[in-house]
Amino acid sequence: MIVVIGIGQTLRGDDGAGIQAVQRWQAAYPATASHPQLRVELEELPGLSLLDRLSGADAAILVDAVRSGAPPGCLHRLELSDLDAFRPESDSAHGWGVAETLYLGRLLDSENLPGIIVLIGIEAGAMRLGDALSREVTGALDQAAAMIEASVSELLFTAD
Repeated sequence: MIVVIGIGQTLRGDDGAGIQAVQRWQAAYPATASHPQLRVELEELPGLSLLDRLSGADAAILVDAVRSGAPPGCLHRLELSDLDAFRPESDSAHGWGVAETLYLGRLLDSENLPGIIVLIGIEAGAMRLGDALSREVTGALDQAAAMIEASVSELLFTAD
């Protein structure tokens, strides 16, 4: 089973980018998004419950807003092997975010985490309560959807 999880806060501007990107992917690639080996979830502020969402999956694709200093709308793709990027002291748009949760999950219960975890990050700009997605992030959603599709297709092909 492969799980695709869009993460964000839809009422906080670019922080909703992960959820919006997964919804865009579902609309653009319905045949893949409805594949029986996939589970798709949209999570507002999952925190540590993200570990429960990952439990039992063979692979996971997490899509979230990130802040690395790159321009808003820039896309990033990291894998679990890049775990050094997932440091507990990293800055997160969600307080206790994806990076910290994955780090803690590997320390406490790595056997229940998927063997393959891909993080697709969408560089966020403004994340103020009540804002809509910025023009830059909105403009990156089609490319983010294509990146999700490529990652899912690669995992499905590998699993078959």
